[in-house]
Amino acid sequence: MSLGMTDYERSESLRDRPRRDRVLGGTMEIAIGMPGMIPGASSADLLMWAQRAEARGFSSLVFDDRLVWGGYEILISAAAAAAVTSTISLTTAVVVATLRHDVTTFAKQVASIDRLSGGRLVLGLGVGSRVDDFAAAEIDMGTRGAFMDSLLVRSRAIWSGEAEPIGPSPTSLGGPPLLFGGASPATFRRIATYDAGWVCATSGGVEGVIQGRAKINDAYARLDREGTPKVLALAPRFALGPNGQEAVDGYLRAYNAYRGQGANQRAAAALVTPALIHEQIDRFEAAGVDTLIIGPCDPNPDQVDLLADAIAAR
Repeated sequence: MSLGMTDYERSESLRDRPRRDRVLGGTMEIAIGMPGMIPGASSADLLMWAQRAEARGFSSLVFDDRLVWGGYEILISAAAAAAVTSTISLTTAVVVATLRHDVTTFAKQVASIDRLSGGRLVLGLGVGSRVDDFAAAEIDMGTRGAFMDSLLVRSRAIWSGEAEPIGPSPTSLGGPPLLFGGASPATFRRIATYDAGWVCATSGGVEGVIQGRAKINDAYARLDREGTPKVLALAPRFALGPNGQEAVDGYLRAYNAYRGQGANQRAAAALVTPALIHEQIDRFEAAGVDTLIIGPCDPNPDQVDLLADAIAAR
């Protein structure tokens, strides 16, 4: 199915509908992952997914990144979603920034999405961990930490107008809000240095959130800074409805095949019932997470409504 203008115009006028109550897990915001990494997801799926997520009140659309995989490019996907939405935040969690060695082009792309979306971009960055991604990009994986630090300095100089004019000026001086993914000492140093937020990976779970908060506090103390950065956590992925388990097995086992037995563990942990979703929300809310990110295994836009309805029934 292609999403031509006729289809777009009669897609329930989602952009023009009044926004519903925000989807919340108590005091915790709920963000929904985009299905752009799921093989077979069409352009119609992605655009309708973004519109429905906005209409149902999720706090953000969340985009993830891989090079050696059959998914859509993360920044292009964010730009596409920006074009068909108007209020929902757009969060990259995370861009593998160390694969973007043309820093000036990267900075221009980010500023362009930020400006085109009206300041809705939240830029999450990570150093990456997949050997095949770096091999395909012909980049030395061992230098990724140092490169991340240089990318940040250069990009922020461009976004703050301290460098030569490259791209549009972002909506906020210095660029969009930053997040960092990972759990290394360097990650927590960057969070404290830039007063950024933190994305706790799915593998971290609630225990990882608690441990990470302590490390963030230590990093702030070492720099003699004060701050309480926002914590975002990735929940296990979800697929609801009669075909939920089939979607989980088809996507998570293939995507995580490099983990060996870990692929089966990821599939077993997936959220395939409302009760499992409620349990995760309760646990992460109790841990003080600011935003819980729930990503999909099925690109059908009906999954947006199924997830919103499941949360509303909590």
